[in-house]
Amino acid sequence: MAEARKLTVLQVLPALQSGGVERGTLEVAQALVERGHRALVMSGGGRLVDALVASGAEHFEWPIGRKSLKTLLLVGRLRRFLIEHQVDIVHARSRVPAWIAYLAWRGMDPMTRPRFVTTVHGPYSVSAYSAVMTRGERVIVISEMIRDYVLANYPATDPARLRLIYRGVDPAAFPYRHRPSQAWLDNWYARHPETQGKRLLTLPARITRWKGQEDFIDLLALIKDSAPDIHGLIVGETKDRKDHFLAELRSKAEALGVADRISFAGHRSDLREIMAISRIVFSLSREPEAFGRTTVEALSLGVPVIGYNHGGVREQLQAILPAGGVPAGHIREAAETALRWLEHPPEVPAEHPFTLERMLGKTLEVYDELHSIDHA
Repeated sequence: MAEARKLTVLQVLPALQSGGVERGTLEVAQALVERGHRALVMSGGGRLVDALVASGAEHFEWPIGRKSLKTLLLVGRLRRFLIEHQVDIVHARSRVPAWIAYLAWRGMDPMTRPRFVTTVHGPYSVSAYSAVMTRGERVIVISEMIRDYVLANYPATDPARLRLIYRGVDPAAFPYRHRPSQAWLDNWYARHPETQGKRLLTLPARITRWKGQEDFIDLLALIKDSAPDIHGLIVGETKDRKDHFLAELRSKAEALGVADRISFAGHRSDLREIMAISRIVFSLSREPEAFGRTTVEALSLGVPVIGYNHGGVREQLQAILPAGGVPAGHIREAAETALRWLEHPPEVPAEHPFTLERMLGKTLEVYDELHSIDHA
């Protein structure tokens, strides 16, 4: 096996602003650096670049995720980059960067070119455009749901090339039974006095129709009389011109008599603290989540989760807290579960399989596996 030489791994994605794909990119880059490898990331830049560079990785700002035919002009330039930097592994995490990387890679000498890895992070629209995410020599799928999606919609994909690697959280970053500092609590209650002395129910999700805010408001309306001391929190940013939907949510809360029982906290960088002071965290996405990272983050904190029983969230709940799964759209059942748990909280296991260490170890195993195989 050719494992004496350290690897140079290039990850490509559209930007480094926020989100699970971006965080995973940073985590893999840091793991590579810690193991003595060279970690390169190519993106259009963003707020996470400083953290990436601080970890010891290198960032190259290219418009590789721009949805324009002009982006194809980067193919030759990227091919030269791969040769110049002696890249061993190219890991594509999004469709436009994957096309640029694939076309650059395909045009290289098969005996000397890097190995090509893709990660399917979600159920993309089924098309020839999306099919590039299945063209890796190894294709990482982040849940059983995504594995099934790939095999059902791209039947030419060899199942032997797929590697199931669940996303993971660091137990040190989301410690079991974590309690926020007094300074944080003082600041929180100063900003949100309406939550003082209340039992908090939290839905962490960006403001968009499929993420379940409407169902959450319906749930609060169902239980407000039986649990008069509950308060709902919707934590997530409003973007992509979704202000009108936020206004709809506020109107719905008013119409159902829960406007004074719910707060819209917007984007927060302290979601861990908010979930830690919550009695229950919810995942009510109407469409199945490919993984659903906030679910396992809450469970890692020891906070129970009630979630719709589909997608990656179902897989997490089945492994950690099966009682939290309810059929998608069954708001009344979710409300009944919430009322039971408010009186008799379930015991969340202190350990679970969805750890960052496991995710990183398995990802680097894929790199090592490919690098050790002779070029065809």
